Amino acid sequence: MRPDETRCNIIKLKICGITSLEDALISVDCGAEYLGFNFFPASPRFIAPDFAREITDQLPPEIITAGIFVNEARPEDVIAILEKAGVKMAQLHGDESPEYCEKVGARRVIKALRVTPDFDAGDVLKFPAEAVLLDAFDKKLFGGTGKTLDWEIAGKASRLTRLFLAGGLSPENIAQAIEQVRPFAVDVNSGVEISPGRKDPEKLRKLKEVLEKY
Repeated sequence: MRPDETRCNIIKLKICGITSLEDALISVDCGAEYLGFNFFPASPRFIAPDFAREITDQLPPEIITAGIFVNEARPEDVIAILEKAGVKMAQLHGDESPEYCEKVGARRVIKALRVTPDFDAGDVLKFPAEAVLLDAFDKKLFGGTGKTLDWEIAGKASRLTRLFLAGGLSPENIAQAIEQVRPFAVDVNSGVEISPGRKDPEKLRKLKEVLEKY
């Protein structure tokens, strides 16, 4: 499930909310080793599995693709959508239990947790997953909020597990986030967009310039 190490930066880059082949390819060109496709129907970045398949079939084989799910009723449905879309991993962004993660398959799960003020960094160890993603908490939204989270908490979590840091990251603040948290990967979405689901090539290039230092 890992990209070819010969092309990896020390800090991995995941670009989430991909809705077009053009955005996928420019993200890869700008250093993304992971791409996220949102299969949550309520999301403004939703993409149908069939359309996602048209994109994933044209990506370099070393790119790791992740499908975002929020409280999908059955683990079996997650697995079926992954196969239909040609996506390699499931990013479970809702209230899925450890048991749910286990049924999807720990080696292909990124478990997303939203960080509240009383979040316990040790909670990242509760889930059988290849990695844990931390995102900002919002009462209505499951990701893509543009909000940052408490990087001190994230830093504690990054010492416990393979951590993807999300939440309001952009070319302007990502260096500070990396220095403070030292995550395995950074997950960028709204911070490199023109509008929800449409990426900004210039912002992606600026992001690449920053990450080349790491």
